[in-house]
Amino acid sequence: MRHALRALAGLLAGLSASGGAAAAQELPLGDGRIASQPQVGSVFACQTRFMGGGALGEGPWIHGGRWEPARKPIVQGAVAWPNAQLAITREGDRRVIRANDLPSHPTGSFPIRPDDPAFRYDRNPNAIAPQTIVLSLPAEPVPAPRPSCVPMGMIGIALSGVAIFNALDAEGRDAPAHEIQDRCNGHPERGGRYHYHDLSPCLRDDAGAAGRHSDLIGYALDGFGIYGRFGEGGKPLGNADLDACHGHSHALSWNGRSAVIYHYHVTREYPYTIGCFRGSVERAAAGPGAPPRAEPDRAAILQRAAETLGIPPERLRAALGPPPPDFARAARQLGIDEQRLRQAFPPPPGPPR
Repeated sequence: MRHALRALAGLLAGLSASGGAAAAQELPLGDGRIASQPQVGSVFACQTRFMGGGALGEGPWIHGGRWEPARKPIVQGAVAWPNAQLAITREGDRRVIRANDLPSHPTGSFPIRPDDPAFRYDRNPNAIAPQTIVLSLPAEPVPAPRPSCVPMGMIGIALSGVAIFNALDAEGRDAPAHEIQDRCNGHPERGGRYHYHDLSPCLRDDAGAAGRHSDLIGYALDGFGIYGRFGEGGKPLGNADLDACHGHSHALSWNGRSAVIYHYHVTREYPYTIGCFRGSVERAAAGPGAPPRAEPDRAAILQRAAETLGIPPERLRAALGPPPPDFARAARQLGIDEQRLRQAFPPPPGPPR
């Protein structure tokens, strides 16, 4: 079975009912919801220390513990990607996905231009670039004995050919709330990989209006399917309807037949896509585009930053607080410019956006 990206082209017209409704409401902010074990409404993250990067600071659409998508700017532009590639084939008991991460839909203009209103809040300097994605996933995945954490970087792939990341930015915050994306809720990380952190309105999800279960919109790295935000009978789903990994089990069409199988759903609520992996993620699943990443020496990073700023490392550590660090608060406590504080730290490990 092959899926051509061109079948999804033109989905900017799908900035439709589901996307517009989401933008018209306040959403709970996910900051601080990083768990060391599976927990509903949180990200069970493999990485628990974050040193900064991403957007410059909080925008006016964030207030208290909530944020307003309608007030957040989007990256302007409509760049087409005619060389986008996606092929999904069944090879024995494996589902093999080959893609170059270029989307089937237009994107904003990246790097973000200085004359773009989004530049005031997020100066993403990265350009979208083709990637090599080869995923070998179980075609009939089964739940693992216990859920596992999700890494920074790709945790799944959408049927638009785009990588899906978890809900966290480089500071461990709610990425959809803090970072600025384009009209399709995507943006590139420093390696050029364009990705989503939540549901893209350019993936059409008309199931609710039709009173039916959402269609498949992608696959997680454990092989389980990722579906839109509507459950059986077209019911909009939230955290209360799903388990800690952001999924559940019931009968649906899978591999051309009806089967009771576990699957994930995207929702408007944080963590938006996948809170943990319910199945086993094999090393081969990530393909050549996602090698294992070494954990940096955090003490050395803090020491170098303290030396750059000319302050004792103990004082810097105390001001930053527990992860994720609060750079705005630390800058006020230390009496230094927040941007200077951020620049004292190197880019974080893994994709920083």
